[in-house]
Amino acid sequence: MTSRTLALDESLHDYLLAIGVSEHPVLRELRDATASLRFAKMQIAPEQGQFMAWLARLTGVRRYLEIGVFTGYSALAVALAMPDDGRVVACDVRADFTAIGRAHWEKAGVAERIDLRLGLALDTLQGLLDEGRAGEFDLAFIDADKPSYPAYLDACARLVRKGGIIAVDNIFLSGRVVTPQADDPPSVQLMHDFNAALKQDPRFDLCVLPLGDGVTLLIRR
Repeated sequence: MTSRTLALDESLHDYLLAIGVSEHPVLRELRDATASLRFAKMQIAPEQGQFMAWLARLTGVRRYLEIGVFTGYSALAVALAMPDDGRVVACDVRADFTAIGRAHWEKAGVAERIDLRLGLALDTLQGLLDEGRAGEFDLAFIDADKPSYPAYLDACARLVRKGGIIAVDNIFLSGRVVTPQADDPPSVQLMHDFNAALKQDPRFDLCVLPLGDGVTLLIRR
């Protein structure tokens, strides 16, 4: 027994995947296709994809908002977990990476559920608000450029319904957020401050999970 979260070495992580992840074949293909890319580390871990899908099923998500798509693994995981009338709005700026996602969304038969909007995410989020879609989304996932996290969160707080969930990725930044150093990128101090502020934010109920690079789950009050 242990009174703290157990660190995962390679063998225990492999065991976790073996007993805890049931990966759709197209998700596995997409993960393999992404592995050869220069920025492959930006993709979420398969166990995190499993968790996102499980969360979507648990809470009956029908409207999902994603900020930061990369090659589309998380969007695909959630889209596969949603009912036929479920819809995803996915925000990204890279046509090359998201094209990989589109091909796999098509292959998995869920492309019609995913509305990919290329452009600055803050512009897309404001566009959604202008369309009158405040309070429409059941689940949002923030996994994009770290300096914009506070602005993304403010927009999601308006777009996600009361009782809905906002998931925020990469809150640990590989552990660097614990004690930011002077020579760290500005994003490290920003994330350190962002994490500290979230604990006191009256708009949300908070839960932090040591999953992947750290995930904060927020229930909108």
